[in-house]
Amino acid sequence: MTVRPGGDGTDGSWSAEDRGREPPVPSALLEDSAEDLYENAPCGYLSTLMDGRIAKVNGTLLRWLGRRREELVGHRHFSDLLTIGGRLYHETHFAPLLRMQGEVNGVALELKAADGTRLPVLVTSAVKRGEDGEPLLIRTTLLDARDRRAYERELLRARQDAEHDRERLQRLATTLQRTLIPPAIEPVPGMEVAAHYHVASSDEVGGDFYDLFPLAAGDRGFFMGDVRGKGADAAVVTSLARYTLRAAAVSDSVPVRVLANLNTALNHQVQEDEPQFCTVIFGLLTPEEDGTGFHVVLAGGGHPPAVLLRADGSADYVHTPGGQLVGVVPDARFTTATLDLRPGDTLLLYTDGLTEARTGNAGDRYGDEALLDLARSLAPTSANGVVGALTALLDSFGEGLDDDTALLAMSVPPDER
Repeated sequence: MTVRPGGDGTDGSWSAEDRGREPPVPSALLEDSAEDLYENAPCGYLSTLMDGRIAKVNGTLLRWLGRRREELVGHRHFSDLLTIGGRLYHETHFAPLLRMQGEVNGVALELKAADGTRLPVLVTSAVKRGEDGEPLLIRTTLLDARDRRAYERELLRARQDAEHDRERLQRLATTLQRTLIPPAIEPVPGMEVAAHYHVASSDEVGGDFYDLFPLAAGDRGFFMGDVRGKGADAAVVTSLARYTLRAAAVSDSVPVRVLANLNTALNHQVQEDEPQFCTVIFGLLTPEEDGTGFHVVLAGGGHPPAVLLRADGSADYVHTPGGQLVGVVPDARFTTATLDLRPGDTLLLYTDGLTEARTGNAGDRYGDEALLDLARSLAPTSANGVVGALTALLDSFGEGLDDDTALLAMSVPPDER
């Protein structure tokens, strides 16, 4: 063959007659091996049995976690390596989706190292199947996402430098707000449901949130909450709270335990500045066997009490005394109240933007008593009726309404027989 100067492969120069032939491979690459590549890959590798028990792990992941191979293989499950919030998400979303699809890509989770530090990772898992199609094991790749997390934090800081651009902030706030509340409430057989969200400022994202969603055996879960503060930081907590409540209810729908799971998730959230917390009221709707209404269990976490408007024209608050704020202390206590929604009854949930709105008199607030008086004047009414009346009331406050307000009402249509 004809070799030009340097044609020994050191500069990649090859003559025309050498085309089609593989160039020489440097000796360092020849000494590499598949096992070495697996052990020292720039990402973590993990193989688990179908029950999640770890069968194989590479050296990279062991170094990230600060653990020895014999600690994990055959003794621990993949979920044991995750933070509490990550375990909850893994069991309620990741694992079921993997079983259905056979593959899940790029899910953000957090590992907990032996020294207690957290490592954000992007997780991709795929099921390996045998020749007969039966699942054999799960192969998982974990990518270090610390740089990405740092980048996301820088974006949040950059937001503070861009507040002068009002038009851009308005677009950001509007778009983000839409992702934090459901676009529509799913219909509930035998019930009328109405909701409304009043945005006090188009410049900032509020922290109010609500939802109503199906659970097993015909039950429904619902919640109303309010995160401390406004802006992007509040939006992060709002998103975490909303999705944690839904995921926790799927796993265990007992209302006090749902709030306890959210409290745990918020307490484990990394908080570099001021701590973030929220008020929440979570409820479980169970249809009565005779089809005439619903049994309701409410758990309160420092949130304003719901209002029950009865078919007989009465109305009163449904108190859950002693329920603590969610996310403040690790061992927060929550209390419950039970009630039955019968034909003609309506249950109203709201955030404190309603009762704390400023009225025409300087410094005066609308208040709890005024809301109860209005409810008594409306009862009996439907979910649409009470939400319509309160929406008009919110509009009448004008500039006195300086906080976002969410409304969610559920009613059983009256028996017209």
